[in-house]
Amino acid sequence: TGPLKDMNFSVPEGSGVRLIYQFTVEPPAVSFRTTGEKDGILDIDPSTGVLYLNGSLDWETKTSYNLQVESLDEKGQRVKGPYTVIVLVEDVNDNPPEFDQLTYSGVVRQNSRPGKPFMYVHATDRDDPSTPHAQLSYSILHHFPNPYPKMLFQINNVTGEISPSITGSYYLDPQKQDSFTLVVTVKDMAGMSTSGFTSSADVFITVKESLWKAPSTIYVQENSTQKHPVNITQVHSNEPDVNYELFEREKLPRLPFSVDQNGIIYVTEPLDREEKDAYSFFVVAKDKEGELVDKPLQIRVIVEDINDNPPVCQKALTVLEIQENEDLGSSIGTVYATDMDEKDTLNSRLQFKIESQVPAVPASNLFFIQQDTGVLQLISQSLNKQIASNYSLKVLVKDAVFQTICDVQIHVIDINDQIPIFEKSDYGKVTLAEDLPVGTVILEIQATDADEPLTGSSYIIYEIKEGDPNKTFIIETDPKTNRGYVKINKALDFETTPVYNLLIYATNSEPLVAGVQYNSSSIAALQVFLSNVDEAPVFSQEAYITEAFENIPIDTLVGTVKAFDPEGDTVRPSGPPEGASAAGLIQVQDMIYNSMLLNFTDNVAQKSKATFIMNLKDVNDNPPRLDMNYSPFFCHPLVGGERTLIQATDDDEQRFYSTFTFSLKDDVNTRNNWEISKINSTHAYLSPRHTNFEENVYNVPIVINDNGRPPLEAEINLEVNVCKCSSEKSCF
Repeated sequence: TGPLKDMNFSVPEGSGVRLIYQFTVEPPAVSFRTTGEKDGILDIDPSTGVLYLNGSLDWETKTSYNLQVESLDEKGQRVKGPYTVIVLVEDVNDNPPEFDQLTYSGVVRQNSRPGKPFMYVHATDRDDPSTPHAQLSYSILHHFPNPYPKMLFQINNVTGEISPSITGSYYLDPQKQDSFTLVVTVKDMAGMSTSGFTSSADVFITVKESLWKAPSTIYVQENSTQKHPVNITQVHSNEPDVNYELFEREKLPRLPFSVDQNGIIYVTEPLDREEKDAYSFFVVAKDKEGELVDKPLQIRVIVEDINDNPPVCQKALTVLEIQENEDLGSSIGTVYATDMDEKDTLNSRLQFKIESQVPAVPASNLFFIQQDTGVLQLISQSLNKQIASNYSLKVLVKDAVFQTICDVQIHVIDINDQIPIFEKSDYGKVTLAEDLPVGTVILEIQATDADEPLTGSSYIIYEIKEGDPNKTFIIETDPKTNRGYVKINKALDFETTPVYNLLIYATNSEPLVAGVQYNSSSIAALQVFLSNVDEAPVFSQEAYITEAFENIPIDTLVGTVKAFDPEGDTVRPSGPPEGASAAGLIQVQDMIYNSMLLNFTDNVAQKSKATFIMNLKDVNDNPPRLDMNYSPFFCHPLVGGERTLIQATDDDEQRFYSTFTFSLKDDVNTRNNWEISKINSTHAYLSPRHTNFEENVYNVPIVINDNGRPPLEAEINLEVNVCKCSSEKSCF
């Protein structure tokens, strides 16, 4: 109750008949009069001043009522007022949310980006939107079918946007399943109340093949005369309004391709297969923020060949030889030509034909060339060096479009009817020191041949046929003079072979004619005597390698070396290292070096050297230690949850401390105040057990075990500060 004045009241909707307020009668007033939006529901009793409801309010119908109230005296004259009385209708959650469609349909592309919406659902709630009653939350209740542990689709609980999940982006495939049904729910009260209302709708989704596919290999003909750029293919993103770009990994000086914003890829200039026969590059699609919307597609372009290259003679002049008594059909040689067009195609197929022969004696067709191989053959037995010693041929080489002339010169050479004859049959004795270097010329020999000079019939090949099975000597021929130079081919050794009895044969590179044979005139003898030279000792190995543990005791035998003297003299160590005995036994004297140079000498002070390498193997002889270049601290006062990182290391080889074990010293004070927890093989966290620390310096005994063989353990006092900290998180 209260006096008449302007007032506002809030009344929940649907509350039914009820009293709201009573205005008190103030004399001389005896009654009240009410006008305004009573709507048959609201009124004030004229005599008692009671404001009441005679029905239920509905917020969705009317959210407020505006009344004017005045008090009257006995004569019905106004005493006070009119005053405004407003009744506000309070919304209650009495309306379930409603979808704007009974069912929804959408299309998603295979390989669509996860989280990228392809459709949405929408619902409304008639309750007050300013209250949770109309705050809606969307979710997926069912997913038919669902062949995977995780859903293929997801929904934004606020906007209702539906998109592929990460699983769906990977697994959606119309070949396996081209349609899905989702049961989507919407809840009011922001989905947070069990007393809220829920509605549902079916969503039918069709899966279609991805538009984002790499085209098949593209074939572009070289040296195209079309106006460029030329459209060669097109790609399509699954998403609209994207930007297409090209990139390549070969880092070419230029990429003769481009792409427009419709995904059309162009070749921008004529291509040359002989310059580059294939291209591989990538096209990407990006959204407006420059983010990739799909994986890059690889584009492959093959440049197709056209016949745009003429045949090229391999040599400006091809020179061949033929003996005048050559058999009919004999191969003389081959005319070689090349074509830069694509190999093994008709564009590079070459054919040969003899266009002319000069001189044309004794006939104009003495030679034949195989059409597809270029092999020249003799087709007449009328060759006579005295009639013509040289022939010049013009050979036509052609492909399907172009042709070239190749020049060929054929020399008619004398038949090989003369054998080489040595100037002497016995070159006597030659004495050599056994230490002469390989390559030394020890003798010059000479044979002559009466056949035509500077031809295969007169060129002499010297060979040692007997007395040198290991090819210790070789003979090289001067092609201009046919002089032979006998050289040392391998190291000489008096102790192995002191004397060589050599038989040297002289032959031609061309075969002899029938009826002519080599005889004793083409054979010469030579004796080679070696003189002994005192040689240095020889080790059995150039280097000796062994290994030992680093803690090996002094005087332990670690290796044996062997050396001998080619002359049979006694060998002995000379100079370092200590510990090398006359028998070649090496013992440990100290552990400073892991490699040594061994010197052995014979009776006449000839010395040889070899390397002895001893690899030291680590043993677990170093205890673990902390590897920290700072003192840990905690800021006072502690609030809980603090911890500091500690790190351990070990000077031994890593295999001996691959896993450290961290613990605290087993005393009551340490256990009550601190705890340690391992992170990995080398790190752990040290944490306070409580927050009741005063500002002070604390020594925390930490025990670290390296778990080696044998295991080594170290107890380390770690100094920990509890202090006031600056804004930079460091102690004052």
